[in-house]
Amino acid sequence: MLEVRCEGSPRQIGIQHGGAAAKQIRGSVTFYADLFKKYTGRSWANVLVTAEQFATNIQQTWPNYFEEIEGIAHGSGRDLLDIVALNVRTEIAFGQLSKSNRSDGCTTVSWGHHGQYFLGQNWDWMEEQKQNLLLLTIVSDDSPTKKMVTEAGIIGKIGLNSAGVGVCLNAIRARGYSDTRLPVHLALRAALDATSAAGAAKTLEETGVGGAAHILVADCHEMISLEFTFESCIRLVPDEKGMILHTNHMLGKHRSIDESPEEDSFARMVRMKALTDKVLSGVGKVSLHEFARLFDDHDGFPQSICRSQQEPSEDATVFNIVMNLQSKSAVVRLGRPCCVDTEYTLSFEDY
Repeated sequence: MLEVRCEGSPRQIGIQHGGAAAKQIRGSVTFYADLFKKYTGRSWANVLVTAEQFATNIQQTWPNYFEEIEGIAHGSGRDLLDIVALNVRTEIAFGQLSKSNRSDGCTTVSWGHHGQYFLGQNWDWMEEQKQNLLLLTIVSDDSPTKKMVTEAGIIGKIGLNSAGVGVCLNAIRARGYSDTRLPVHLALRAALDATSAAGAAKTLEETGVGGAAHILVADCHEMISLEFTFESCIRLVPDEKGMILHTNHMLGKHRSIDESPEEDSFARMVRMKALTDKVLSGVGKVSLHEFARLFDDHDGFPQSICRSQQEPSEDATVFNIVMNLQSKSAVVRLGRPCCVDTEYTLSFEDY
């Protein structure tokens, strides 16, 4: 996984991102051109029409994010709308879904107990995109330093910041989107620009999100679960044991969901509940390593928590991340938790 550090103005950050990851950005465009064609029936040229609609509103409403996207385009030598399309890929891939039987994964857990605040997830996607992942550090004067695992060309994803705010994501399969609301991946970036979980949640609830997604924000004081569609938001709270669990189906009732989630989403939720009840329900503290072991489970294989890309599963666990929000640190394991390619430790000791 390529490690990229960017700092300066939004445009400078984008240029550094684009220049360092030009090869991976080209790979992301190729990957999503194929995926969009397969699952929405739309060519890349047609996708760019949607991207242009989003670009207009991003430029007007979130100019800093637009300048960073412009910088990525400049640094990588890509057309601006190519980079916009990557940043609204959730709204395109799911909001314009035509093939309704695409399966998806991702299992997310947050836990706060005895002064410990852990947050983590398996990010499940097609293994072909693993080669285009970045470990991205962003340093700016007007917001906390951010460390995230993202796809090349995308300015927001899963990670934490120097204020101790972490964010995770579950995709939700649902048609429909709004190009006037904050795209899902820019919403993740907005969460990482915040100085508290409460502040992140307030921003996202007030802004609204352009597509269906579950966004989980947490710090060492609270955990906030937000289920979004392009027209609604439902906030969920931790259970009596201080836990929030989520997979790829909505827990709240949203009128705009017209797709049936995969059965394995419910099965993974039940399995993770059993695992967390066993590991996290005691009176003592647990280590981040013990927390991480929750994500290395193969019940229901290959559509298990630790997922494999073999029939009937169309994707695999591409990376796992676990965060200790008290110490503002994280461990990223590239590959499936049972067979890790490389492990990375994230911290802010140098910032």
